[in-house]
Amino acid sequence: MLDGMLIVVTGAAGFVGANLVRALNARGHTRILAVDNLARADKVANLADLDVEGFVDKDEFLPRLAEGEFEDELGAVFHQGACSDTMETDGRYMMRNNYRYSVALLDYCQDNDVPLIYASSASVYGGGSEFREARECEAPLNVYGYSKFLFDQAVRRTLPERTAPVVGFRYFNVYGPREQHKGRMASVAFHFFHQYRREGRVRLFEGSGGYAAGEQRRDFVHVDDVVAANLWFLEHPERSGVFNLGTGRASTYNAMAAAVVNAVDARAGRPRRTVRELVDAGVVEYIPFPPALVGKYQNHTQADLANLRAAGYGAPFLDVDAGVERYVESLMAAP
Repeated sequence: MLDGMLIVVTGAAGFVGANLVRALNARGHTRILAVDNLARADKVANLADLDVEGFVDKDEFLPRLAEGEFEDELGAVFHQGACSDTMETDGRYMMRNNYRYSVALLDYCQDNDVPLIYASSASVYGGGSEFREARECEAPLNVYGYSKFLFDQAVRRTLPERTAPVVGFRYFNVYGPREQHKGRMASVAFHFFHQYRREGRVRLFEGSGGYAAGEQRRDFVHVDDVVAANLWFLEHPERSGVFNLGTGRASTYNAMAAAVVNAVDARAGRPRRTVRELVDAGVVEYIPFPPALVGKYQNHTQADLANLRAAGYGAPFLDVDAGVERYVESLMAAP
């Protein structure tokens, strides 16, 4: 796979980026240029056990590209870097960081025949009920989603006359190892695990948008499945486009909470419990829905995988129970 070529991973110290570096290492690839912003220095823990050839600050990377520093070396770019805080209110920063940076990278990759595989987001669908890669389904609720949507639009305009492969993935709710640095933006699986270990309970939102307490639904996808899809498209450069990347199955927050609690309990020899039993025992607790999220919250997401499957990607996805089991095992093994 791109023997001897340099692979760039932006957001390399982040969640999906670090898991991509890990998977590339497992395939014997260490000619990796890690690009990130380490103003949050604790993120470096995600790279400490991985092998890369070098590191470049994200603000230095585009100028060095423009100067031709990596000319004829680049085999591919995995663009995972972005501000992913859906509560960020500085729209100028969000558009500069997520949109304009991505457009500059797209232009470079097209001009230099370099495959670009990048992270979009299911947030582009906003509060809609249909999650299909079509303009009529897209209405982001916040500036983060809008920044991702606008770049997807730029890619769509490029596709008919593309000179190099370009693939965008609309990630749904990704969870798994190496997300500990994300704080409040870490997955609910991460938060549920630590709440249960610390307090013996997990907290979910009360009902919203017509859904009962804890019955809001998301398409939860394990990061290993996300990485596998990224690498498959790297190995199939004849494929380009913008694709949903989830499991195609929506699960409730109640089901996610039960999966986490039962995975932890299993390691202590305790029996599985239903959501009802967990609620009655006070292990699942419902808290008021935050006023700041009213009108800005996706109560239901479920990836339509028709286009992804039509492109030839046929691998199965872990369901919530299997994915959480794998994740809890890694969390409990962590020092």
